[in-house]
Amino acid sequence: MPRPTVLVLGAAGRFGAAAAQAFAAAGWQVLAQQRRAAAKGQRPDVQVIDTPLADTDALAARARGASVVVHAVNPVYTRWDAELLPLLRQGLAVTERLGARFMLPGNVYNHGSQMPALLSEDTPMRPDTAKGELRVAMEADLQRTAERGLDSVVIRAGDFFGGGSGTWIDQAIAKDLARGKLVYPGPLDRMHAWAYLPDLARAFVAVAHTGGHRGCLRLHFEGHSVNGQDFIAALQEAATSLGLRPERGFRLGTMPWGLIRMIGWVNPMMREVARMSYLWRVPHALDGRALQRLVGPLPTTPLVSALRDTLLGLDLGSPETDAQVRYR
Repeated sequence: MPRPTVLVLGAAGRFGAAAAQAFAAAGWQVLAQQRRAAAKGQRPDVQVIDTPLADTDALAARARGASVVVHAVNPVYTRWDAELLPLLRQGLAVTERLGARFMLPGNVYNHGSQMPALLSEDTPMRPDTAKGELRVAMEADLQRTAERGLDSVVIRAGDFFGGGSGTWIDQAIAKDLARGKLVYPGPLDRMHAWAYLPDLARAFVAVAHTGGHRGCLRLHFEGHSVNGQDFIAALQEAATSLGLRPERGFRLGTMPWGLIRMIGWVNPMMREVARMSYLWRVPHALDGRALQRLVGPLPTTPLVSALRDTLLGLDLGSPETDAQVRYR
């Protein structure tokens, strides 16, 4: 049997790189569309395609034979209004030309600040931010293309971590870890959903293997849902295993949200971050039972091990020679 082929759009990004790795490890032929340098550690059997996403005809021609398209394209946070939907529609156009199935990583923005503590696929979408409205509009586009015969899957997940820099870990929580300080963005007693990228990428592979569904399928990836206290405890344990614990222990700080909102008057990125700060105040977790019913049990990297590998990926600490990642 010939190997199935997947086209990963935006493969140089964190999730795109993780998806390319996971599909290749599972035996798929991987076509990695990317305009910048290959991600650190990219497998040599991943074929890079440098055709721009906007050149849909040329990209579809180079990706001929792909049966699955993973849309891992994510514009800079401050450019979502202008770029998010056009990029999605370009990805859908490529997928339609290929006659493939479209896969999209989703998030919890759709549900807004009034979301319940446990989110299922049937939870109403009530966005109250511009970014939440854009995520709802993306899924509405998928529904419309499904009516034209394009099958798609949205797998919603919590905050990404792992896969290099650019996440809450290195941008805020462990930014000053080398100086013995950790910062948590919200109250320590609130549940928050996290998605370790290698685990999420393997879930995409598992769903891609199933096939068979028609229309637009929505699934939730459970990931790690923990309160702030447990997350910080796991991070401290991971840092300690890498020789990063200070002699007097870690100091724990909080995010200066008031200052961030003030800076946001002149700094677009801080303004966008402040608008989404409710995610740290409103407890939420994802119900992953529908995904598990579809693909069976998914291996989950224990939180401490996932955070340990995340820190190593940020060039923090020294790995222990006998350390191994174990799944539960």
